[in-house]
Amino acid sequence: MTNSSNNTIRTALFLSLLFTLTFINAQIKGVVTDSITKEPIGYISVYYDGTTTGTMTDDDGKFSLAYKNGFKELSFSAIGYVSKAVKIGPNTKQLKVELAPDNIVLSEVVIKPSRRRYKRKNNPAVDLMRNVIENKREFVLEDNDYYEYDRYQKMKTSLNDLTEEKLGRGIYKGFGFKPDQLEKSEVTGGYILPVSIQETATRTVYRKSPRDTKTFIEGTRVTGVENFLSIGDAMGPVLNDVFSDINIYKDNIRLLNRRFVSPIGTGAISFYQFFIMDTIRVEQDSCIHLTFVPQNSQDFGFTGHIYILNDSSYAVKKCVMNLPHQTGVNFVTNMDIVQEFVKLDDDNWALKNDIMTADLHLVNFIQGIQIERSTSYSNYSFDEIPDKEFNHSVEIVNVKNQEKRSSEYWAEARQTPLTEVEGSMDTYMERLSQAPAFKYVLFGVKLLFENYLETSKRGNPSKFDIGPVNTIMSSNHVDGFRLRLGGTTTAALHPQWFLSGYGAYGFRDKRWKYNAELVYSFNECENFPWEFQKHNIGIAYKSDVISPMDKFLETDKDNVFMGWRAFPVDQMSYIREAKIEYNYETKDGLGINVQGRRRNDRPTGQLEYIKNDGFNENGFNTIVRDITTSELSVNFRYAPGEQHINTKQRRRPMNRDVPVLNVSHTIGFKGFLGGDYNFNLTEVNFFNRFWLSSWGKLDMTLKAGAQWNRVPFPLLIIPAANLSYMGQSNETFSLIQNMEFLNDRYASASFTYDMNGKLLNRIPLLRKLKWREVFRIKALWGSLSDRNNPFVSEDENLFLFPKRNGEYTSFVMDKKKPYIEASVGIYNIFKLLHIEYVRRLTYTKNPGTSKNGIRFMIQLTF
Repeated sequence: MTNSSNNTIRTALFLSLLFTLTFINAQIKGVVTDSITKEPIGYISVYYDGTTTGTMTDDDGKFSLAYKNGFKELSFSAIGYVSKAVKIGPNTKQLKVELAPDNIVLSEVVIKPSRRRYKRKNNPAVDLMRNVIENKREFVLEDNDYYEYDRYQKMKTSLNDLTEEKLGRGIYKGFGFKPDQLEKSEVTGGYILPVSIQETATRTVYRKSPRDTKTFIEGTRVTGVENFLSIGDAMGPVLNDVFSDINIYKDNIRLLNRRFVSPIGTGAISFYQFFIMDTIRVEQDSCIHLTFVPQNSQDFGFTGHIYILNDSSYAVKKCVMNLPHQTGVNFVTNMDIVQEFVKLDDDNWALKNDIMTADLHLVNFIQGIQIERSTSYSNYSFDEIPDKEFNHSVEIVNVKNQEKRSSEYWAEARQTPLTEVEGSMDTYMERLSQAPAFKYVLFGVKLLFENYLETSKRGNPSKFDIGPVNTIMSSNHVDGFRLRLGGTTTAALHPQWFLSGYGAYGFRDKRWKYNAELVYSFNECENFPWEFQKHNIGIAYKSDVISPMDKFLETDKDNVFMGWRAFPVDQMSYIREAKIEYNYETKDGLGINVQGRRRNDRPTGQLEYIKNDGFNENGFNTIVRDITTSELSVNFRYAPGEQHINTKQRRRPMNRDVPVLNVSHTIGFKGFLGGDYNFNLTEVNFFNRFWLSSWGKLDMTLKAGAQWNRVPFPLLIIPAANLSYMGQSNETFSLIQNMEFLNDRYASASFTYDMNGKLLNRIPLLRKLKWREVFRIKALWGSLSDRNNPFVSEDENLFLFPKRNGEYTSFVMDKKKPYIEASVGIYNIFKLLHIEYVRRLTYTKNPGTSKNGIRFMIQLTF
């Protein structure tokens, strides 16, 4: 099973799988109507009394809100209507609320109730927001020559909606939770049980010319359940990536791995509806209070309140944002964001406090979690900063021993002291580790998310892991049913030396296969040798059976889910390969990989190597038993600003928001270590993602390559094809068969447009399903020079193209005719399934081809 780049949600949500419940959260549903006309009223604010937790009514006046323990009233308010509070309780299921219209006068602006459609023209709220947007440049700190500030952030993960009664029954009783671990959420009012605290203290410096920003991580502290996992260090980066910092002064807000239109962004006027509510005081400043809602409630936008200084500066004093209940965002049942700004002594306006609280549920019957990120900013300075502060090559600098700060340091760095429960997290985790039920749950979670079985005893880090688990059983044409057992050492055994490998047995060919690899890391590693910055050297030897397309897989070739093939994969090879590999990475995103490899390749299955030598004395072409190549390759990869997450199998990019350039060249040496051919192969690959605000994102991949020498077809360039029904990245073609085209020159382009439900969310019935649409188009231009074409050249060192049942299965492309396939897909089906229809537009008459195809993916995404 393959996963998209949005896989990081699995880590952000894994805590919700630890604790299952037998109840379903209660929902309060209702409708709000005009007390006189009895017509439904859209975009009414519905909030728990005294909080910012709530939602908005839809176009039909309907709303739905999760019941929160401890609240007794719901407040209903909107411009042009008298606000109303309605009592609620645990048994409240349905509400019918009528609001009485009223005339409201605000600071010489008269707003009268109207049942007409929302208009922007002559709308005082829109006119005010236009002035805010036009003047927001005045409040951007980057207009200063220099600035610096200190930042303290606390990320707390908790189980939510708990009570003392729940802790005493069911699965909670087995975990040994005690009432003293509960605390009351200041946002939702319900009880939560904190299970993780992550603290970060940083200092940021900025220089306008030459423009540069550096952030120094001066302190980090992590306590909680992630300390039980070998990849626990991944939780902090994942949560910070998913719940990233918010800057409302930018046009788009990056959050939940998506893009939301800022309420004061350039496109805010066309995306949101704005309403003036009142003139109030916020910390002694007179402010105009506005509310805003998206034009379409299911678009990725916010509802909320914004407080603008009641003067000619149009400065934002405070902003409160919530996710509408009807929004297309998955798994987030409630999100509150509160930002407070302060005017500094030099008249600059700057962010002072930023608090985000999100309640998440994977599904209703599984225990939810609450993520609370509180950030405070202090010690702003706009004095000149010495040049030496900017001499670092990376934007984020880890200060030495930042993870070993004393308790005295944290007492000073924190703007607000830890609560009693937060400060006692280590004690609670030790109590949890003793609970028998937790051991079984932890074992299952490790197996599911790490894909390895640890061999350590309780309390000791694993020195050797068995896996990957999803490769133990698989099948292919040559092996038939295949059993494989492998494993790897970890940094707990040695922080610089790593040994891994596997043994496999095919029950059809009755042969053993194996692989062994030894890696030495020049840096001491915390867990794995591929941690950033990677600097290692390794040797490996492999004897196995492979398909030519295996090199394009994003997962292990023995992944059990990849055995479901859309095309026959019966042209395979036995390979024996010895390899030495060197990896080096710089802090600014440049990676260098150098490989030396000797490989023996013997065709098997339906694959044969037959010389292009006419008929020999026996009346047949010469059959070549095997070929050997000795080669040296160099690959340069440049991805500035890329962030990673380490798994036990490999390193994955945390998101795909940075451009990535790969340039590689491979040289083959004839006569060296038994090599049969001289050759030179060059390839270039470029990826970039373009965010289109509320209209989704566009992924672009461009590739090109050339084989410069005369070589037989196993050394030609084959298109990157995915032969499985399980979908892969936008770099692979879905309807190209195994080795269908053979080229020595090629160029390809792939475009994937994810509209994020922009179309489907406007269809009345379908919008309730929260499906999202994606469109792809892929093209391949290729050619084969006459010197490498066995149909033209008489060179006997070339091989005839592969055949199956006497018919050729590989073909030469027309230089003027590209291969093109297009697809349309729907994802977020049951919040899990991605289904895509693929149509082949050219070369449709090649034998064995399919004009149409269906592909699937398991894809969890916000």
